[in-house]
Amino acid sequence: MPVRTLLFSLFCLPLAAPASASESAAWAALTSGNAIALMRHADAPGGFGDPDGFKLEECATQRNLSASGRADAARVGAGFRERGVKPARILSSPWCRCVDTAKLMDLGPVEIENTFGNPVVGTDRREAMANGGRAVIRAWKGPGMLLVVTHGASIAALTGYNPASGEIVVVDSALKEIGRIPVPPAR
Repeated sequence: MPVRTLLFSLFCLPLAAPASASESAAWAALTSGNAIALMRHADAPGGFGDPDGFKLEECATQRNLSASGRADAARVGAGFRERGVKPARILSSPWCRCVDTAKLMDLGPVEIENTFGNPVVGTDRREAMANGGRAVIRAWKGPGMLLVVTHGASIAALTGYNPASGEIVVVDSALKEIGRIPVPPAR
C-alpha cells in the first residue's frame, strides 16, 4: 500500500465523538459525589405506558426491556465503573423495566421507591408522585451520589426535560440540571 493511501486511510478513520460539555459536567459532578443521576429506563418497546390489564407484580404483563435495552443498561453501568463512579444509593420505580435497568447496571443493591413510579399510569397521583420525588431528591445529602432509575415522564415532571431511553439527567439537590449523559454507543 502506498504511503499516501495509508496516511489517507488513517486520517479518515471514524473517531469516537468527544463528550459534550454537558456530558463532561455531568460525569464530573457524579465523580465528585455531589449529584443525583435521574435515569430513564433503557429501551422497552411497545409504545407509551403499559398494556391494558397489566399488573405491577407480574413483569410478563408489562412493557419490558428489549435485548438492546438490556445491553444499553449494562453499557451504562460499565461507564460508571470505568470512571470509578459508585452510587451510594440506587432507587428504582417498581416497574420491571426500571428495576431490570438498575440491576443490569450492576452497581449495587436496588431499592424500590414508589414515588418514582410511572406517572402515565398513575395520573390521579401524578402531582403527589412528583412532590414525593422532589422531597427525596432535596433530602439527599449523601455522602456520595444518588442514582434514580425511573420513567421519562417522572424525570420530565421534576426537570422539564423528557430524556431518551437510558439517558441520564444529572441534577443537584435543588433539581438544577448539571448535565446529561447519553447511552454510550455499542462497541
